[in-house]
Amino acid sequence: LMAKINLLPWRAERRARRQREFYSMLGLAAAAGLVLSFLIWFYYSQQISGQNTRNQFLQGEITKVEAKIKEIEVLDKQKDRLLARKKVIEELQANRSQMVHLFDSLVRTIPDGVALAGIKQEGDILTLEGRSQSNARVSTYMRNLESSGWMTNPDLSIIEAKAEEKGPAALSSESRSLPYVFTLKVKLANPNETDQKNGGAGTAI
Repeated sequence: LMAKINLLPWRAERRARRQREFYSMLGLAAAAGLVLSFLIWFYYSQQISGQNTRNQFLQGEITKVEAKIKEIEVLDKQKDRLLARKKVIEELQANRSQMVHLFDSLVRTIPDGVALAGIKQEGDILTLEGRSQSNARVSTYMRNLESSGWMTNPDLSIIEAKAEEKGPAALSSESRSLPYVFTLKVKLANPNETDQKNGGAGTAI
């Protein structure tokens, strides 16, 4: 006769052992997941912290650069003002030298029989008013002005013979010897600048 063996307790025990093993593995997996999550969080937290530190450093450097740019802008403005002041001084010096040469040229170019009565300057245009013995004297004066180098394009706008006046003015020897009144305009020029331009052009060629 075969002996009857009850296998139910053994099977129940094996099932319980497997359940314990499963729950243990599940717990280990959960713990490993938590550890891995913490490690990932810590890694990215460190990355973010490092990036924030770099951002703060860069922002500080940008602030320094912006401050230097403002200083450079201030220095550029001061430089522009100094250059403008220097230019004005140079122009004043050049104009002073030009006026000396201009008046010297006016004296040297006046021929006999011509006398200046007034000079007026507007920009680079000089208006000369005077008296002359004749039209020929005025023509000679215009040629002299053209060849002076300091005045160009003489333009005679008015020339007329004044009628002999009565009274004390008629006794003026100048009115009798210089009966023609004229007004002419010339354009001021600087022969030094012309020579420099010509010299520069020659060098370029």
